[in-house]
Amino acid sequence: MELFKPLQNLSDSSKDLLNLQAEAEKIRCLIIGAGPAGYTAAIYAARANLNPVLYEGLQPGGQLTITNEVENYPGYPEGISGPVMMEDFKKQAQRFGADCRYGIVTSVDFSKTPHKVIVDEKKTILADAVIIATGATARYLGLESEKRYMGFGVSACATCDGFFYKGLDVAVVGGGDTAAEEALYLAGLCNKVHLIHRRGELRASKIMADRLFKRKNIEIHWFSIPDEIVGDKSVNGVILKDVRDGKKTKLDISGFFLAIGHQPNSGIFKDYLELDDVGYIKTKPDSSKTNVEGVFACGDVMDPVYRQAVTAAGTGCRAAIDAERWLSERGEW
Repeated sequence: MELFKPLQNLSDSSKDLLNLQAEAEKIRCLIIGAGPAGYTAAIYAARANLNPVLYEGLQPGGQLTITNEVENYPGYPEGISGPVMMEDFKKQAQRFGADCRYGIVTSVDFSKTPHKVIVDEKKTILADAVIIATGATARYLGLESEKRYMGFGVSACATCDGFFYKGLDVAVVGGGDTAAEEALYLAGLCNKVHLIHRRGELRASKIMADRLFKRKNIEIHWFSIPDEIVGDKSVNGVILKDVRDGKKTKLDISGFFLAIGHQPNSGIFKDYLELDDVGYIKTKPDSSKTNVEGVFACGDVMDPVYRQAVTAAGTGCRAAIDAERWLSERGEW
């Protein structure tokens, strides 16, 4: 039996594979993304001796890096800033040996194993298991003032930040079920909620719309769009423009909440993974497994419902455990 074939007898495709493996970095577990889900996956994978490598992407720490105060994550009784919390997550992952790196995954090839991943358009990684934790990005209006007051009265998560506006007046932008849910949540905390919608009817389901209409402290501003968010050190008002005649009015508010949807960061995976109509990665029931063997998804990139740091961390745990079991079954370690 011939155990080794001379290189000259190999096919061109076999030679290409050997050359690729010689040039590429071969790792057991790759984690793409560095929010609560990614770092939690790294903690669990590292403790399971999977020697995980984590690439942090464009926004290390995810959306929490633009959150000034986090008060609803267990274990921080006095609250904590989002960036500091994410640094704590990272340090904990590194304590157990996770290799956290700066870099952006620019393309993937999940057509065979090991899975091929390109970082910064030049570095090739061959990974037995891949955990995707790239998150989702809130959609914004594109106003300059929106950026200026981000974290100082402007938020894309009522569940995260609504408590800070207890007893105050706030505004919510949007007209779908998400906007209705955010407005109803805030109506239980705030003095008054102004719902701003550019059309003359809501896109929300009838049951959600009926709930809005029944709340006495929710006022809907039809045919209106935010023209500018105003304030001093933090938000104290928003200028509305009527889309029919251009007339402008000012609302006095302390908080401005965007509820016009999120865009999951899944674009580079669309040729290989099953996505829903919006772009969220589909996973198998009660699992983090995707339609590709050895590829797992966790956090906001696969969760269109909750979008909380604590739920993202939970799915990161699940993904690492699923990856460990998958590798063990294959005898990869």
